[in-house]
Amino acid sequence: MDIRKPEWETPEQMHKRLKKVAAATIVGSMLEWYDFYLYATMASIVFSKVFFDSSDPSSASMKAFSTFAIGFVARPVGGMLFGYFGDRFGRKKMLYVTFLLMGLCTTAIGLIPSYAVIGFWAPFLLVAIRIVQGLGAGAELAGAAVTSYEHATEQKRGRQGAWPALGLNLGLLLSSMTVYLLTLGGDKFLLAGGWRIPFLFSAVLVMVGLWVRKQLPETPEFDHAKEGHARSTPFKELFSTNLKGLGVVFFVAIGYNALSYIFKTFSLAYLTQFKGVSANVTSLSVTLASLVAIVAVPTFGWLCDKYSSKKVLVVGGILSTLFAYPFMALLDSGQNSLIYLALILGTGVLAPMMFAPQGSYLSRQFSVQSRSTGVGTAREIGTAIAGGLAPLWALALVAQSATHSTDGVVLILGGSGLILALASLCDQGYRFSRHKN
Repeated sequence: MDIRKPEWETPEQMHKRLKKVAAATIVGSMLEWYDFYLYATMASIVFSKVFFDSSDPSSASMKAFSTFAIGFVARPVGGMLFGYFGDRFGRKKMLYVTFLLMGLCTTAIGLIPSYAVIGFWAPFLLVAIRIVQGLGAGAELAGAAVTSYEHATEQKRGRQGAWPALGLNLGLLLSSMTVYLLTLGGDKFLLAGGWRIPFLFSAVLVMVGLWVRKQLPETPEFDHAKEGHARSTPFKELFSTNLKGLGVVFFVAIGYNALSYIFKTFSLAYLTQFKGVSANVTSLSVTLASLVAIVAVPTFGWLCDKYSSKKVLVVGGILSTLFAYPFMALLDSGQNSLIYLALILGTGVLAPMMFAPQGSYLSRQFSVQSRSTGVGTAREIGTAIAGGLAPLWALALVAQSATHSTDGVVLILGGSGLILALASLCDQGYRFSRHKN
C-alpha cells in the first residue's frame, strides 16, 4: 500500500488534499523570502541611517549589514528545536507555529523607533527581533520541504517537492515589486519612513497564511509512523545511524546558500555601496529574476521527476561555478541592462535550478522518524554558516581591496558551486526510498 495515499481516499479527495498542501507550503516560503529581500534591501540602503549612528557611514553600513548575518545565528537552533518537535508532534503544528513567529517579527521590525529617538535601544531591538525571527525561519524550509515531500504522489515528488522553491520566488517577486514602487521617485521616500510600509504590510500575509495553514492535513507518512510508535528518538537515530545523511545535507546547504545569498544579497549591497546603483534598479532586477524563476521552478521540478533530483543539483552546481566570473563581470559593468541579465541568470535560473530539487533530495536522505529533525538540523547549520557569512565575507573582501576588486567573490562563487556538485553526488536516499526522487 502507498502510505502517501490512504486507502479510504478517493482521487478527488487526494486532489483537494494536495491543493491545501501546496497553498500551505507556498505561502509559508513566500513570507520567509518576502522578509529576506526586504531585510537585505533595507540593511544595505536604510538601516545604517535609521538604526545606527550615521556619523561614520562606512562603519554604520557594515553594522547594518551584519544584522542580516546575525539572524542566521538562531536558524540552527530553530531548525533543531522545531524539527525535533515536528518529528514528535507532527509537521502541521510546527508549520503553524513557525509561520506565526516569523510573521510577527517581520511586522515588529516595522515598528522599531529610530536611533535618533531611542539611541542604543534601536539597534538592540533590531538584533533581538532578528534573532527570534531566525528561530522561525530556521524551521520553515525544512518543515515545508518535508511536508510537501511526504504528501507527494510517487510520480511527482520532484514537482511537488519544489513547492517551497516556488513560494521563495513569489516572496521575492512581491517584496521586490513593493520596493520598486516605493523607490520610483528615488530613495528619499524610503529614508523618510516609507521603508516601514512593506514590513507592516506583512501582517496581512500573516493573517492569510495562518488561515491557509490551519486547513493543512497531517502527512500520511507521519500518521503511519505514529501508528507504528516509531518516532520517539529522532536525535538518537540521526547520530547513531545516519551521520552520512547529515553530512550530505550540510554540504549541499553550504554550497547552495553561499551561491544563493551572494546572488541575492551581496549583489544588492555591492551595487548600492560600490557602483552607486539605486534601489529602484536593483529591485527591478530582482523582480525580473523572480518572474523568470516562477517559470523555472516547475520546469526544474519536472526535470527532477524525469532525470532525478541528484542530477539536477549536480548540473546546477557545475553551471554556477562556470557562471561565477561572468556574473561579477556583468555587475561590474554598472550598466542597468547587464545588471538585469546577471540577476536573471543567477537568481532567476541557476538559484531555482539548485533549490527546486532540494524538497525531494534533502527529505529522502532521512527516514520518516527523523526526517524533520535531520533536514532542519543539517540544512540550517549549513545555511547559518554559508548564508550568514558568505555575503558578508564577499563584501568585506571588496571593501578591503584598494581597487574594490571582485576576484575573491568569484573564487567564493566557484568553490561553492563545486561543493554543491560534489556533495550532491553522495546521495544516500536509496536507503529510505525505492524511487529516484
